Amino acid sequence: MKTIAIYNIHGRRRVRHRDASDAVRAVLAGEGCRNAEVSVVFVNSRRMIRMNTDFLNHRYDTDVLSFPLSEPDSSKLEGDVYVNLDRAHRQAKEYGEPPRREIARLVIHGVLHLLGHDDRTEALRKRMSGVEDRYLQKVFTSS
Repeated sequence: MKTIAIYNIHGRRRVRHRDASDAVRAVLAGEGCRNAEVSVVFVNSRRMIRMNTDFLNHRYDTDVLSFPLSEPDSSKLEGDVYVNLDRAHRQAKEYGEPPRREIARLVIHGVLHLLGHDDRTEALRKRMSGVEDRYLQKVFTSS
């Protein structure tokens, strides 16, 4: 069973909840995860800086944070993904992408982290980016 909850606590920016849930579903299905409870929370830069500082001891803005709530070997994936909508809109403009596509990419990225994907090295970043591209294609060809 897959439970996906989407929350927008940004205040000003809006998102298409369907894009976010489609992105989560694409990753979970593609990675063979049948039992999951995932929350996606959309926040602003101020909240993201605070979370990054409080939980990771990094005092800077970031685009996405993932918090696994289940053990890696658990039969059920549980976790939260926080997406910074301010940062997503800036990055979309920088990359020449529609904001909804960049937001979906960040959701995908966060869920991949919940599933154990790593991007700490250049080689891992490149690999993870390719996986993101594949899921992004699935989300936007099916919608």
